[in-house]
Amino acid sequence: MTEAVTPSASTTLDSLAPLLRAWLPRQRWFAGKGRPVTGFTPVAVTQLLPRGGGLDLFHVLLRVHQPPESAHPGDCYQLLIGAREALPPRLAPALIGHVTRGPLAGRTVYDALYDRRPAEVLLEALRTGARVGGLRFERDPRQGIRPHLVARMLAAEQSNSSVVYGDTFILKLFRRVVPGVNPDLELPQALAREGCPRVPAPTAWLRAELAEQPYVLAVLQPFVSGAADGWELALRELAKGEDFTAEARALGRATAEVHTALARALPTVTLGPARLGPMVDGMTERLAAAVQAVPALGPYERGLRSAYTALAELAAGGRTWTAQRIHGDLHLGQCLRAPSGDWSLIDFEGEPARPPAERRLPQPTVRDIAGMLRSFDYAACSASSAPARWAHDCRAAYSSGYAEVSGRDPRTDPVLLRAFETDKAVYEVVYEARHRPDWLPVPLSAIRRLAVSDLH
Repeated sequence: MTEAVTPSASTTLDSLAPLLRAWLPRQRWFAGKGRPVTGFTPVAVTQLLPRGGGLDLFHVLLRVHQPPESAHPGDCYQLLIGAREALPPRLAPALIGHVTRGPLAGRTVYDALYDRRPAEVLLEALRTGARVGGLRFERDPRQGIRPHLVARMLAAEQSNSSVVYGDTFILKLFRRVVPGVNPDLELPQALAREGCPRVPAPTAWLRAELAEQPYVLAVLQPFVSGAADGWELALRELAKGEDFTAEARALGRATAEVHTALARALPTVTLGPARLGPMVDGMTERLAAAVQAVPALGPYERGLRSAYTALAELAAGGRTWTAQRIHGDLHLGQCLRAPSGDWSLIDFEGEPARPPAERRLPQPTVRDIAGMLRSFDYAACSASSAPARWAHDCRAAYSSGYAEVSGRDPRTDPVLLRAFETDKAVYEVVYEARHRPDWLPVPLSAIRRLAVSDLH
């Protein structure tokens, strides 16, 4: 990749390298945990405020090198770096470090998204459609952005970073970025064209053109003020001993509305043996790799594999399915319930671990459904006093709600549903074993059920 970096910017980054090498691996959104950072390659450095004031502000795209370097060119990360003489106490969590050499010597550098003024610089650039270096701040001309909205960083740790402006907009800034179309902009725009009210329509976005490759760096959308995160809402209702099936049914209807709109907006394909074969092969390969990584899966491998072979046998017998664009990483935490009771779906980026091109492939809608069904299991296991049938009843209500809108109940295609739920549970086992071993019993419980499922 051609680097859009001036000599002075390169010198600035060289002086920051020791600080970034220590700071980056501690960030929740850093994907290369567990491997040492061996170096950096600046991709683009853009100065967003004039030098010489009390605040220096740089937009940075930085390629981070980690072993094995021969197998991977390094992930590219987006940073907003501020530099001040000293940090006020409120910005202590944003500290990167104190610079001892180079153009910023004697100053303190920090993650500037935590700071109101730099975050408001981004919003003003989006409002005015600014172009700064290779950065393109763009917005939907049909939507206005009111100036002087106060910014606040969302505290929740996630794979990206989000800033709320007043109670009007939320800016999602992608941390690990790749060239090409980003589904988190592409799909909400397509849904907006269809008039689907279940997904906030993008108001503005930030792009970069580097070496003739487009990058989507951030998306601004309306903020659903007072909304409840589906995961937190489910846990609250569980703690109070309240029934959640009405919400699960409404969420099923909302999911079906989004799927129906996506099928209208973007092409669909028919899945027969030729297309389904590679999909089943991928599931089988992921299972084999998971058994190697997590030996506890070994006793269930044969039973789990039968979920995939049963699907392949149906396809070989002439059965076909429709595939389309879907959410790709659907769970309770990707859903918001407004004070009105309406549900919205957010975060269409897909599973971060999957390659970008794979995230944009048409898939059976049951893949999203399986993700949500697994999420009900997780919620039930997170509560110390969940009723025995809570997850079962929520899964049934969600499927019924989905059928009310789509006309298709996912439970009437048990072979397909079992295969995709198995694939999701296998993914969860590997994730939990690596990142949250205490949670491993949750997907393993599903694994035991799926390995012996009686489909007849």
